[in-house]
Amino acid sequence: MTFKKIILASIFCFTPLITHADVLLIDVINKEPANTPAGLLRPKNGQSMDTVISQFGNPIRIYPTVGEPPITRWQYVKFSVYFEHNLVIHSVVNKPKKAL
Repeated sequence: MTFKKIILASIFCFTPLITHADVLLIDVINKEPANTPAGLLRPKNGQSMDTVISQFGNPIRIYPTVGEPPITRWQYVKFSVYFEHNLVIHSVVNKPKKAL
């Protein structure tokens, strides 16, 4: 076998390994209610902590700040809000607890 044939055979043998990829399932994200009054209204990125409190009231739980930059989580009944410093970076719908 020539060197070129060995290289080509190697490429064909390893191609399936290289082209294989995992599939990311995002069904859960697509099932989340819209961030609208018709869905589930929650804080938007960039809002301040003061704005969130004035719009949604006090959270039922405030988790300790962690990391650098500081990330804080506020939990409300139907959603949780994540802050970097004092600005919203994400809000997510709380998932119902699974029955045992």
